[in-house]
Amino acid sequence: MSRIGKQPLTLPAGVSAQVADQAVTVTGPKGELSLPLPDAIEVAVAGDILTVTRKAEDKQSRASHGTIRSLLGNMAVGVSQGFTRELEIHGVGFKAAIADTTLTLNVGFSHPVEYTVPEGVTVEVVDNTKIKVSGIDKQLVGQVSARIRSFRPPEPYKGKGVRYKDEHVRRKAGKTVA
Repeated sequence: MSRIGKQPLTLPAGVSAQVADQAVTVTGPKGELSLPLPDAIEVAVAGDILTVTRKAEDKQSRASHGTIRSLLGNMAVGVSQGFTRELEIHGVGFKAAIADTTLTLNVGFSHPVEYTVPEGVTVEVVDNTKIKVSGIDKQLVGQVSARIRSFRPPEPYKGKGVRYKDEHVRRKAGKTVA
């Protein structure tokens, strides 16, 4: 058995789950998320406890068992509390601005970089250099954050670029004149 998969999942207060047509729907105060289940995985709901079991013992079923349980746990946390990633922009003249669903980044290129924020994620810009990405879907919040960071990742010589708030950039020494 999967160590993670065999643990029952207790839903937070105000969160409910339903299983129908080989899919699990988790509803909470912040919204609703749905997850299609593989054929070899079953989810049982008993009050506020979810139990994930597998029908077969093949390699794919064993691999999916713990993954599905973790995804359901992330869904429960997402609809009750939500997820947030914070990014910082470092560099002289580097800044960000948000208008409707378009994030505009000025990060040292000859043109501003524009990124359309997908549905289900909200982006806030604070002080022109701090970006806060939040939403109920952990995967989507992480993907949007990674995409924003990919426009100008931090470089190792001066540390300029877009980085996560808790990210440490290893610096290199530049060339020296002999």
